[in-house]
Amino acid sequence: MNEFIRKGFLLGIGTMAVGKEKLEKKLNELVEKNELTKDEAKSLMKSYMEKGEAKKEEWSEKSAQKAKQSAKEAGIATEDDIAQLNEKIIALEARIAELESKPE
Repeated sequence: MNEFIRKGFLLGIGTMAVGKEKLEKKLNELVEKNELTKDEAKSLMKSYMEKGEAKKEEWSEKSAQKAKQSAKEAGIATEDDIAQLNEKIIALEARIAELESKPE
């Protein structure tokens, strides 16, 4: 499953890179034809990059959620599960130390 997610992520990055290059080329052509100003082209490119970044973050979040769900279904402990167990262990150790220090 991890290999599948990794390949999907790399495919997305590659697609985004190619899309960016094509957009830059097209915007440059429009500037050369005086159909866009340089500032308009920069603004469009910035908007494209912001949308791409938002999608990348959304995809990363969905991938993380899917990985957690897969781990849960497989019975594998997540970092959150381990952290909760560590907190319980610390609390139990403190309680044991407290009980052992009381005179009988």
